[in-house]
Amino acid sequence: MKGSIRDPFEVLRTARVVAVVGASRNPEKDAYRVPEYLKKAGYRIIPVNPSADEILGEKAYPSLDEIPEEIAREVDVVDVFRPPREAEAVAEQAIRLARRMGRRIVVWFQKGTASEEAVKKLLDAGLDVVVDRCMMEEHRRMTASAQA
Repeated sequence: MKGSIRDPFEVLRTARVVAVVGASRNPEKDAYRVPEYLKKAGYRIIPVNPSADEILGEKAYPSLDEIPEEIAREVDVVDVFRPPREAEAVAEQAIRLARRMGRRIVVWFQKGTASEEAVKKLLDAGLDVVVDRCMMEEHRRMTASAQA
């Protein structure tokens, strides 16, 4: 079964656990501010960063492959904060994660992080994707439209 390009609002409404690849300890970076916002909005954040032990009070893992099974099975979304040249490697890890857990997940590429090859690889493997959207901006837009 092929994956699909997903509606950001649908993903945000149904997701609960977000693995953030490239999460940062630097409060000046979007890779810190976005997961911080998502955590405050009620999502569980799993930081993925090989040079951090903890981010936003959560244990960080060096890669998606190294997230323990009991935590990995809860991941709904892989949120990507890495440059496009690393997108294919992240896609391969996300595919392995989905296969290891036996379920579909969504890979969400933040603005400017995707590559065509990575998106194609994910779709061909049956994973769903969101491309060139900011999870924080989309969540704010979704909650604003719900209040209108």
